[in-house]
Amino acid sequence: MELDQSRRGGAVLVKGGADFAIWSKHAARIDLCLFDGAGEKELCRLPMKRGADDVHRLFVEKGVAKGTRYGFRADGVYAPDYGLWYDPSKLLVDPCALEIDRPYLYDPRLTVFGENTAEIVPKAVVTQCEEASVSSPLLPAGGLIYEVAVKPFTMLHPDIPERIRGTLGALAHPAIISHLKRLHVDAVELLPITAWIDERHLPPLGLHNGWGYNPVTFMALDPRIVPGGVAELRETVEALHREGIGIILDLVFNHTGESDRYGSTLSLRGLDNRCFFRHLPDAPGTLANDTGTGNTVACDHPYVRGLILDSLRHFVRTAGIDGFRFDLATVLGRTDKGFDRESETLKALLGDDLLAGRIMIAEPWDIGAGGYQLGNFPAPFLEWNDRARDSMRRFWRGDTGTLGELATTLAGSSDVFGRDGAARTRSVNFLAAHDGFTLADLVSYENKHNEANGESNRDGHNENYSWNNGIEGPTAERAVIDARRRDIMALLSTLFATRGTIMLTAGDEGGRSQKGNNNAYCQDNEITWVDWSVLDDALIDHTASLAELRRRFAVFRETGFFTGLDGDIEWLNARGHPMSVADWQEPSTTGLAMILKTFDRDLDRSTRLAVLFNRTPAEVEFALPSAKGLAWKPAAGVRTTSPARGAVWVAPRSVGFLVESLASSSRGKNP
Repeated sequence: MELDQSRRGGAVLVKGGADFAIWSKHAARIDLCLFDGAGEKELCRLPMKRGADDVHRLFVEKGVAKGTRYGFRADGVYAPDYGLWYDPSKLLVDPCALEIDRPYLYDPRLTVFGENTAEIVPKAVVTQCEEASVSSPLLPAGGLIYEVAVKPFTMLHPDIPERIRGTLGALAHPAIISHLKRLHVDAVELLPITAWIDERHLPPLGLHNGWGYNPVTFMALDPRIVPGGVAELRETVEALHREGIGIILDLVFNHTGESDRYGSTLSLRGLDNRCFFRHLPDAPGTLANDTGTGNTVACDHPYVRGLILDSLRHFVRTAGIDGFRFDLATVLGRTDKGFDRESETLKALLGDDLLAGRIMIAEPWDIGAGGYQLGNFPAPFLEWNDRARDSMRRFWRGDTGTLGELATTLAGSSDVFGRDGAARTRSVNFLAAHDGFTLADLVSYENKHNEANGESNRDGHNENYSWNNGIEGPTAERAVIDARRRDIMALLSTLFATRGTIMLTAGDEGGRSQKGNNNAYCQDNEITWVDWSVLDDALIDHTASLAELRRRFAVFRETGFFTGLDGDIEWLNARGHPMSVADWQEPSTTGLAMILKTFDRDLDRSTRLAVLFNRTPAEVEFALPSAKGLAWKPAAGVRTTSPARGAVWVAPRSVGFLVESLASSSRGKNP
């Protein structure tokens, strides 16, 4: 049988048998290992033949079918000081595996030379995936992304059958879809669902990684979260697509769970550590650590680049995925000279025919030299905007000198995304994400409380721009509880008033708390599981009304930068006068009005929308000029009174929304 010489790796069933392939430059020999149906007993080891392209291939005529369990063993020089980790006692998982038969579990034997690991390592499963219907991505410009950790989001939902709680399939349940539609969610962004392993310090503490940001292989889904494999993913995507909701996968290509020198040998390390991971230029055995996890994937290596592309194509082709968010995405553009926005890997992602038009979102930083690259990814990449996050937090915390920063954020962060003459924002604006305080904890804790993580509260960010409204943590004080709800509502209103794509983390719309833990990746328990029974329905209603307002007024779905021409945007002080330099710089400036020209989809006409910001503890009167015959009337999410002659009162620490309407008309709509 002639082997397919174009394939880089994986197992493919063909007429007459199965074709296996694996790439390694430095291995002296690679054996294919076949196992029984339970994946417990090793049946045989078959030597593979190296090609001129360093792909080791083998065609097996008998004994292989769909469902066959297999792995690899690589032999060669074992010299960790020189970056060589060949140890044939280690069973290695196929980097191109589409399915594995069990989760990755940490075991000290994975780190010991000469210790056979076949009984503790997952086996790749020979599989054939159906193709999905690939449609245009379901995320409009300026859309709402809803960030979801699958297990925490569904584990405690009372309407979801227990048998599917904590699994991807639960997202297709009518109760979840109803909630997503209530919030007008455009796309769900899933925290990693590809198979991951616990960091080695967690098992002794009785803790487990619940977020998934520690993968070993890039395509196989985690059996704990997606027990139905690719079919379950495809069916979930189809269910959400029927409701007009897209799915974005959060993928980790920056490191693997094999970690540092003292980590596990599971796949890439044992196959070709020198090629697959970045090393210090003057120390070939010392792993670069641009990720803070112990290793950094060499995304500029041609084979790794192909593996990344194959992974993305796989999820589009077999599940119809709408797009991808890349964790620590700076690594994708890293070369020996640092970050390069024109790197071959980034160009390949944007130039691939199948991936064309898919949503691409970068977390534009890592911890390596020159790692902070906000605004520097090539279009059409969207980018997580932590500066926008911090400007909104600092404004509502009461920090001085933040009024101008807030306005820049509201208008789409042209200072970041308008470089080199760009006319549109690529910002993803958010207040909170999986990593950090929840939105409720942001207004309830001045300091992080990560003691449950077992690192003496040393882990997690120290500066969160948070405040506690007078009491640290839980309280029965009604005044403090009300103040926190008020602040959450003001923060949400600000987020939904920003220009660009926005992101909301699941549960934040209802006041979800993690007890002050701002690094809860290892809390696979009630600390991170959303308790639906205690979510604040008033907050959810507020969020839903903001989402409806954002849907109603076209200005929020547009991404072009404001020009200031033809009155597309005006900035007024509380007296109704254009903001002066002194107003912007004055710490005691009490109110800011943003007046926007927009199209009202409900009334099918052009109009103006006023967004009024009052961060003081007292009501503020705003004088809003309007044309003859027009008056300002409340819109969704407003917390104002509406006296005559264009003056309105905005409640303490709140955001008011008003739409300019005919003074005598009863057609003005208050959704």
